[in-house]
Amino acid sequence: MKRIMLFTRRDLLAGSAAAVSTAALPAATAAQPAGRQTPGVYRIKLGSFEVTALYDGTWFRKIDGKFVRNASSADVNRALADAFLPPNIVPTSFTALLVDTGKGRVLIDAGTGGQLGPTTGYLGGALAAAGVDPKRIGTVLVTHFHPDHINGIRDKDGAKVFPNAEIKVPAREWDYWMDDARLSAATDAARPQFLNARRIFRDIAGEVMRFEPGKEAAPGIVPLAAYGHTPGHTVYSIASGRQSMLVLGDTTNHPWLFARYPEWQGAFDVDGSMAVAARKKLLDRAAADRMLVHGYHFPFPAIGHIAKRGKGYEVVPTMWQPL
Repeated sequence: MKRIMLFTRRDLLAGSAAAVSTAALPAATAAQPAGRQTPGVYRIKLGSFEVTALYDGTWFRKIDGKFVRNASSADVNRALADAFLPPNIVPTSFTALLVDTGKGRVLIDAGTGGQLGPTTGYLGGALAAAGVDPKRIGTVLVTHFHPDHINGIRDKDGAKVFPNAEIKVPAREWDYWMDDARLSAATDAARPQFLNARRIFRDIAGEVMRFEPGKEAAPGIVPLAAYGHTPGHTVYSIASGRQSMLVLGDTTNHPWLFARYPEWQGAFDVDGSMAVAARKKLLDRAAADRMLVHGYHFPFPAIGHIAKRGKGYEVVPTMWQPL
């Protein structure tokens, strides 16, 4: 028996309308690839404080056998492979932290200023996406003077990015990098860092406040000595109510390397043994106290916890929350 298909006038009209609608569409309706991410902003509540992670980009750093002083290239590349990363390249991301205490806004580290290549310098866009005017930031706290932490204090033309902010730095860090005798004696590799610190700070030296560890640098934010990575490398403890967070700065640098292998000494550590001791002390504390942590070079949003894993440590990223 043949099956008879019956079409109503409504069916025919609907089909005609669909055909006209489809024909009216542009030939290419597929979305074009954007080629870049949207600004990176992530907020958490810490007691009465609001803490915002601000993504500044990633530097795809090419490395050689000297990148880790006390590990072979084979060992380093094996660690990169274990983290599903290509050999001889360390993708180093940069995430600054903005703390709104209710009394003011405090930025911890100022980013790269876009001066480490085209995949860096997104802090301004992240601030804009977060609805924060750089003029409304009252304090900039610095962990140390490496360029990826201080270059964002100025734009590429040398103007102040945070014109109304107090700039507060560790006194020991200032004394080291701004010392003319050390500049004169610096190696060819270290000399650019001394010169860069002068470029950023020299003409505002009278405005820069220097502090010692152990006393509040801003409400609820206390600097802690973590010397070794640089002579004055400083981390910060943030506390509000019963909640606290440890801002680790460059304690681990890339976590898949220097957290998993805490004994490794990076070529960028001024005192490798001291850096290792500071790293293990801080990560032991964070793991034992189950503290929330922020790592400047952790993958965005660079917030999570530290878990002890045998002789090393693992970064456990925070779960993304919509509110």
